[in-house]
Amino acid sequence: MTAEDITALFTRADGSFQFARWGRPIAPIVFGLDDASLANLKGAIEAMVLHVGHQMAETDPELGSNAMFFFFQNWDELLAVPDLDKMIPDLPDLVARLSAQKAGQYRLFRFDDAGAIRACFSFIRVDQTLLAEPLEAVSLSLAIQIMLAWGPKAFETQTPLAQTPSGEIVVHPRLHALLQAAYDPVLPATNSDASHALRLAARLGRV
Repeated sequence: MTAEDITALFTRADGSFQFARWGRPIAPIVFGLDDASLANLKGAIEAMVLHVGHQMAETDPELGSNAMFFFFQNWDELLAVPDLDKMIPDLPDLVARLSAQKAGQYRLFRFDDAGAIRACFSFIRVDQTLLAEPLEAVSLSLAIQIMLAWGPKAFETQTPLAQTPSGEIVVHPRLHALLQAAYDPVLPATNSDASHALRLAARLGRV
């Protein structure tokens, strides 16, 4: 993966570059899944956190849970979630927009004063397309997408996953080393200078 490839993964809609990783342990909570699916998703998150050398926690001292996953069938269901409108600005407008777009997923990150990720809200509409995907693939994809504040087009034309010859679903080789490099403690947790992509690219062969 070249520096140009990495830059594209963290390019915002306005063309600016913004990299950010978690600045605190991840404390996930999941709404709307059965027990088996819940265990699978939490297992995928734990595997990703271990992979990059980060940490998990039972609770976040400030927020309680800082990685929230909501699964539902219709976007309008979010309007009935207690207190969600206090956490998500302009929730009715957001729901109307996502419903009109027939969006399948939406993620919203919150950042601390230093610019590192402090919270992530993941909204996943469960439709027939999602149900047709293997549970392991859905869980791992969702886990990957919360680990860094990816740009809006990061996975528009490429999947973050790959399949081994034996059929195992794994992180795509293009992202495997990048995720580890991104959590190198020598590097800052956030950077708005595109030269950061050069520093990440330089580490890909050493992780």
